Amino acid sequence: MSADGREFVDANVLVYACDSSAGSKHTAALTLVERLWDTGHGCASVQVLQEFFVTVTRKVAHPLSIDDAAERLREFSAWTIFAPDAGDVLDAIALHKQARINFWDAMIVQAASELGCGLLWSEDLAHGSRAKGATIQNPFA
Repeated sequence: MSADGREFVDANVLVYACDSSAGSKHTAALTLVERLWDTGHGCASVQVLQEFFVTVTRKVAHPLSIDDAAERLREFSAWTIFAPDAGDVLDAIALHKQARINFWDAMIVQAASELGCGLLWSEDLAHGSRAKGATIQNPFA
């Protein structure tokens, strides 16, 4: 964990936290998100918020209304949110090439790194691996 305890959360975790039809993933994600609210250590990025919105309004079993999804997004925007610039995109491209990970996942790693997060919560990256200073944890593993 970083010195100040920041933890980065990928969109899939936020989606499961809001999707009661996701069973044990919902429970695990909700527990994690609630802990991050309690500690004030939650971090995300503009990309995560965008992915969250599209997924909870279109791709889950019981989609949220646009207004409900926007309200959840407003709540998550109280966390520390990273907004990438062109340099971050170029750094993510280099990571994508070097580590052979999906470009969008490289953008997530870049955001977590820029925010100084010691933990990156995602089910899309290799559990227990390290990338740019963050340890990747799958909350559903």
